[in-house]
Amino acid sequence: MKFINYLESIAGISVYPMASLLLLFTFFVVASLWAFKADKKMVDHISRIPLDNDDTLPL
Repeated sequence: MKFINYLESIAGISVYPMASLLLLFTFFVVASLWAFKADKKMVDHISRIPLDNDDTLPL
């Protein structure tokens, strides 16, 4: 028996793909809006964090 047959036997399973699509689309829209409206100085500071070389921090 194929896996798709198991999924077809579950009642209401068709709601989950649509819910996940809406959730991910909403997250993408919110993240995009934040990226465009964010303060440029803060974005510049955040972009430099991986390049900061602070040897005073313990490993």
